[in-house]
Amino acid sequence: MTAPVINLHKATFTLSAPDIRRLPEDSGIEVAFAGRSNAGKSSALNTLTNQKSLARTSKTPGRTQLINVFDIGDNRRLIDLPGYGFAKVPLEMKKKWQKSLAEYLEKRLSLKGLVVLMDIRHPLKDLDSDLIEWANDCGLPVLALLTKADKLKSGKRSAEVLKVRKECQKLHENIKVQAFSSLNRIGLDSANQIICDWFVYLEEQQTEESQPEEE
Repeated sequence: MTAPVINLHKATFTLSAPDIRRLPEDSGIEVAFAGRSNAGKSSALNTLTNQKSLARTSKTPGRTQLINVFDIGDNRRLIDLPGYGFAKVPLEMKKKWQKSLAEYLEKRLSLKGLVVLMDIRHPLKDLDSDLIEWANDCGLPVLALLTKADKLKSGKRSAEVLKVRKECQKLHENIKVQAFSSLNRIGLDSANQIICDWFVYLEEQQTEESQPEEE
């Protein structure tokens, strides 16, 4: 059986939803992107999909209030979740975003992989660590994407990746850790390959689970 061809460059914007009740039917496979409001999540999505403005970027961190859905075909989707942590917005608004984020993570059955984006200079803040630990406990594959890697020289960058990898491996040896830069495309091919491999593996897994057992 030929493996499906996954191409993130095919991503198209589908809709923005304030909560999971406005999302597409809960079927297929979704890989979600989550991170602190200043982690460069929208820029990373644009770089991974090779599109300049697929995900809207803002000079003011924390403006992504909605769950954004991008379709890549064959019931596969990329999900841009509301940023958490730092955001120059009223507390009540921040609480509303956090509620929609938590609800998606806890209840969305088609969520099958999680990319956690962190500024490489400030990785593994409490909320980041909590999210990675939660995803690991739920059996989700995790990619810790250390953004803004161009801000560090090569040696310091490698040291930070190694440090985060060691911390993540305390939870599970298969958690992926990758340096990434939207500016000069550090780690782009590796991150793209990891995410595409997830879709292929998860589809194969779903196919096996849907086949009736032989008597």
